Amino acid sequence: MDLMAELLDDLRAETASLEALLDPLGDEDWERPTPAEGWAIRDQVSHLAWFDDAAVRAATDPGGFQASLAGFTSVDDLALEARGMPPAELRAWFRAARSRSLEVFAALDARERVPWFGPAMSAASFVTARLMETWAHGQDVADALGVTREPTARLRHVAMMGFRARPYSFAVRGLPVPAETVRAELAMPDGTTWTAGPEGADGLVRGTVLDFCLAVTQRVHLSDTALELTGEPARAWMEIAQAFAGPPGKGRAPRSG
Repeated sequence: MDLMAELLDDLRAETASLEALLDPLGDEDWERPTPAEGWAIRDQVSHLAWFDDAAVRAATDPGGFQASLAGFTSVDDLALEARGMPPAELRAWFRAARSRSLEVFAALDARERVPWFGPAMSAASFVTARLMETWAHGQDVADALGVTREPTARLRHVAMMGFRARPYSFAVRGLPVPAETVRAELAMPDGTTWTAGPEGADGLVRGTVLDFCLAVTQRVHLSDTALELTGEPARAWMEIAQAFAGPPGKGRAPRSG
């Protein structure tokens, strides 16, 4: 199986995981608050739908997409705009937007460059970003519902995106990108170890792939993970790690005392 086919299969599976959470919801459930400040479940879904539509535009009309960036305000404003949409209509929007995006992504070459809100990405990274967003916002929905999701091998994609975004985590904050190297050694759900970065690096992040992914998508505070950070380069990065494009994330307040 080639890379794009693998990524698309995993994006479909991640989408199905989210849909399994959404399918049983009554209208009132869509208003449940999530850990994202001010956002209900409905806002998590409208966010994904809006950016799926944007992803289709970026892939099919790069010039038009780039021109539209000047009118972009904030993700909070987008959530507000969709608040009046009935849950059934919102659900249909997400289904349609995700279906369209999967169809468009399937026609892309893995190396094709696609513009986005941060730096342009290869099509493979572009699809990985949609998978990462689906998993991360799905985590917010799961938390709102009090559901514990079992980690899957698909987290390797989220981990890779988070690891590769290390320079971006600094640059988006106007900080110099460190010259030191960092390595990640993460336990996968099947007991294997996922690694990235050189052996003997200046810093080391070790723990479960779930904790790492929760941290780099800013779904938990670093102190609420069991990640082991060795060396200042590892800690300096993980304290601001950000796998997603856009301005610096607010992160989450620590839960533990």
